[in-house]
Amino acid sequence: MSFAFLSTFPVWQGLLIALGVVVAMEATAYAVHRWVMHGPLGWGWHASHHAPRTGLFERNDLYAVVFALLAIGLFTAGALGPVWAWYVGLGTTLYGILYFIAHDGLVHQRWPFRIVPKSGYLQRLYQAHRLHHAVDGRDGCVSFGFLYAPPVRVLKARLRRHHPRGVRDPEDVPELRSGG
Repeated sequence: MSFAFLSTFPVWQGLLIALGVVVAMEATAYAVHRWVMHGPLGWGWHASHHAPRTGLFERNDLYAVVFALLAIGLFTAGALGPVWAWYVGLGTTLYGILYFIAHDGLVHQRWPFRIVPKSGYLQRLYQAHRLHHAVDGRDGCVSFGFLYAPPVRVLKARLRRHHPRGVRDPEDVPELRSGG
């Protein structure tokens, strides 16, 4: 396949579009995670993510397939029509790669090796997602972003407000144990 169609659009503008889409995808992912995945429409797939994983995949992985098909559609549309759509597909794909590294790899340890950040932003991201899983079920969770994590003290305060009787210890969440 030839990528000559990309020469009809300034590359710097395309890369700016792709970068903007990466940022917009975090806002989109937050909204989809909070109101679709944790809502009545999407919980059927996402519930598997809040339970101990028994195999290599979980039903929740179907969301990755949906977003991959969206990116493929955008790449195709951009190759056949408006080139900017190709760059939107690129931004969507880049976000997917970052999601895979941060969420599936770092937080859920779905890699053959284990990395637990001890400081900095990656530790905050890791802790925020553990707090997200400290709630049983779909209601009352915190931290719905995948690459942005609010300060942990803010998330803990929200959990205390929504769950005065307490939640699971984030260090003892079955679906976050090594391999889960």
